[in-house]
Amino acid sequence: MPWTSLAAVYFVTWWIVLFAILPFGIRSQHEHGEISPGTDPGAPSAPALLAKAGWTTLVTTVLVAGFWAAIATGTLDMERFATLWGLFPR
Repeated sequence: MPWTSLAAVYFVTWWIVLFAILPFGIRSQHEHGEISPGTDPGAPSAPALLAKAGWTTLVTTVLVAGFWAAIATGTLDMERFATLWGLFPR
């Protein structure tokens, strides 16, 4: 697999995983009890974005490494994958 394809898979997977991880551990300002003036009470009080970016990078690296290993060992090839999805006739 060319490194550009692997980079594209990593980029797309990183964003998908980020949106899956964002809701974990969020407490709204209303739940926390301290609402900043001019903000929505449902806004997060401490989003911890740097920590979530780190977890996202870790999870994405494991997922993409597993995908790459499956491609490199021949466990998953694009022709078999496309046949499973019905893109090529059997």
